[in-house]
Amino acid sequence: MSKLSLKTGRYALPVHFIIWFLILSQVLRIIFFIWQYDEVSWNIIDILRTLLTGLFFDAGTIVFISLPGLIYYTLIPDKWIGSILDKIMVILFTSLNVFILVFTFFAELTFWDEFKTRFNFIAVDYLIYTHEVLANIQQSYPLPVLISGVLIISLFFLFIFHKRDAFSQTFNSPADLRIKFAVLGICVSLALFFGSFIFSYQAEWSSNRYNSEISKSGIYSFFAAFRNNQMKYPDFYTSIDNDTAFRIVKNKLKDPSTTFTTTGYSIHRSIKDSQSALDRKNVVFILIESFSGSFLKEFGNKENITPFMDSLAQKSIFFNDMYATGTRTVRGMEAVTLCIPPTPGQSIVKRPENQNLYTVSNVFKSKAYDSNFFYGGDGYFDNMNSYFGGNGFTIYDRGRGSVLSDKIKTVRHNIEDKEVTFENAWGICDEDIFNKMLTVADKQFKEGKPFFNFVMTTSNHRPFTYPSGKIDIPSGTSREGAVKYTDYALKQLFKKARTKPWFKNTVFVVIADHCASSAGKDEIDVANYHIPAFIVNMPSQYNQKITKQCSQIDLWPTLFSLFQWHYESGFFGKDVLDAEFEQRAFLGTYRKLVLMKKEKVMILSDQKKQAFYNWNKADNSLTPVPMDKSFLEETIAWYQTADYLFTHKLLK
Repeated sequence: MSKLSLKTGRYALPVHFIIWFLILSQVLRIIFFIWQYDEVSWNIIDILRTLLTGLFFDAGTIVFISLPGLIYYTLIPDKWIGSILDKIMVILFTSLNVFILVFTFFAELTFWDEFKTRFNFIAVDYLIYTHEVLANIQQSYPLPVLISGVLIISLFFLFIFHKRDAFSQTFNSPADLRIKFAVLGICVSLALFFGSFIFSYQAEWSSNRYNSEISKSGIYSFFAAFRNNQMKYPDFYTSIDNDTAFRIVKNKLKDPSTTFTTTGYSIHRSIKDSQSALDRKNVVFILIESFSGSFLKEFGNKENITPFMDSLAQKSIFFNDMYATGTRTVRGMEAVTLCIPPTPGQSIVKRPENQNLYTVSNVFKSKAYDSNFFYGGDGYFDNMNSYFGGNGFTIYDRGRGSVLSDKIKTVRHNIEDKEVTFENAWGICDEDIFNKMLTVADKQFKEGKPFFNFVMTTSNHRPFTYPSGKIDIPSGTSREGAVKYTDYALKQLFKKARTKPWFKNTVFVVIADHCASSAGKDEIDVANYHIPAFIVNMPSQYNQKITKQCSQIDLWPTLFSLFQWHYESGFFGKDVLDAEFEQRAFLGTYRKLVLMKKEKVMILSDQKKQAFYNWNKADNSLTPVPMDKSFLEETIAWYQTADYLFTHKLLK
C-alpha cells in the first residue's frame, strides 16, 4: 500500500480543493479590505489578526464542506478506486463544489455591496424567498454573463487541479485503511469542535466593525444566522429582575393622560385626551422602502432627488429627528404596527404565533374603521400576509401562487394584471399600488366607511427599475433614480387624491421603513437610522417641524394625540408633542439593541455585553465613555419587557 502524502496519493484532490478554498477566501478578504480602504484599520496587528481570524473560520468552513467527500473516500473499497463510478462521483462532487463556491464568492461581493457585511440572517431569508431573489438577481445583473463567468472560472480552477495531477493521483493511489479512518476521524473531530464551541460572533474582536466583518467567513456566518435567527433575551442579554424592569418602563410611560388598567407584567393603559376628539379622519399610511433621511434636501442632499417630499416638509407635521428601529422592512413594520422596541433575533412580523396582537389596527377597529394592507408584491414574502391578516387587516397584494402557506386569517384581494403598468422582482411600481389604494378608498367612501389604508412601496429597491419617461434618470441605473421615482409617484398620488371627495377629511402619513444603508465602521451606525416622517393634510395650524429626537414607535401615539382620541394602548411609543416627552430613540440589528438619548448611546450585545458611547452627530462617530448604571438599567428594562410581553403572549 502506498503511504499518504500531503501533496500526493488518494487525498491529492481534497488537499488541492482545501488549499484552493483557503487561498481564494483570503483573496476575497483582501478585496474587502481594499473596498473599505478608508474605513478599515490598517494597523499591521489589526491586519494580521483579521487575516488569521478569517483563516481560522475558513478552516472550520472547509471542514464541513469536505466532510461528505471524505466519508465517501473512506468507505469506497480499494478495488473500486479509479473505476468509472469512482471517477463520476469524485469529479461530480469536486466540480459541483467548486462551481457553488465560486458562485458564493460572487454572491458575497454583491451582498457586501448592498449591506457592507458578510452573510447574515438577511441571506437566510433570501434563500427562502427564491422567486423575488432570483428575479432580483436576474433584473439587477446580466445573469447569463454571470453564470458563464462562474462556469469559466470554475473550469479554470479544475484545469489547474488537473495540471497538478490531483485527479490522476486520486484515481491511481489507494490509501491504507488506518489512514482513511485517521483522516475521517480528524475531520469529524474538527467538525464537532467548530459546531459545538466556535460561533460566528467570536470573529467580532475589533472595535472597527469592518475589520470584524472581514474576519468572518461568509458561509460560516450564513449557517450561524440560520441557527440563531431567534434569540431569547434572558439567555443572550444582560437582565434585571422583571419587577424592576416593568417598574422602570411604566414610570417612563406614565403621564397625566394615562391610566394603567392592569397590574403586574403589563403596560396596557387607557389614554384620555382632555379635549373632545376630532371628527373621524381617514388615514392613508405609506411606508416607503429604504428611504434614508440623507436623500432629502431638507437634510443636506444636493442632488434634488426628492423635490416633492422637500416641499411636504414645509407644509406638514415633519419629524426632523426620527430614527428607524432597524435595518429591514419587517422591522419597520413591527415598529409602526406594534409601537414596540426591536426585540432580538427576527422581527415579530416573521415569528410564529404573531397573530391577534394589539396593534394600531385595534385602535382603528375600536372606532369602526376599515383597515387594509396594500403590497405590490406577493405578501407571502417576509410573512407579511400572515402577520397583517392575523392582526385585523384586509389584504390587497400581487398574489403569484406562492408554494409557501400564508395561513391568512382574513380576506385577500389579488391585484389583477390589468391594474399593472410596470412590475419588477419585488412588485408593481409605486404609482400602480397607489392607484389601487385610491380605487379601494373610493369604494370605502361610497360605503360610508372611515378607512385606515396601509401601503407598502417597493420601487426604491434593487434592481431600481421603474416606468420609463417619468423622471430624468433612466430606469435601473441607480438608487438615486429609484428615490426620485418614489418621490414622483408620491406627488402623483397627492395630485390624484386632491380630486377625491374624501381628500379633505383624510390624513396622509408618510414614513420610511428603514434607511438604504445601515453599515459603518462602528458597531451601530447611528446616522444610517435617521429617517423622514410626515403627517400631511391636518388643519394648517398643526403644521410644524418637530425637532425632538424620537423613534418610529412614537408616530402613532403622536397622531392619536393630534386626533384627540381616547383609546386603549399597549404601545411603548409616546406622544412626541407632549411637553413631558423625553427625547430618545431605539435602534437595533438582529443582535444589537440600542437606546439613544440625544448624544448618549447604550448598546446591548449578545454574550451579555454592554457598551456606552458618546455620539458625535457631526462626523457620526462613537466614542466610548464610562458606563452609566442608571442608563444601562433603563436600556435593559425597555428591551427586556418588550421581549417578555411577546414571548409570554401578553401583547394582546
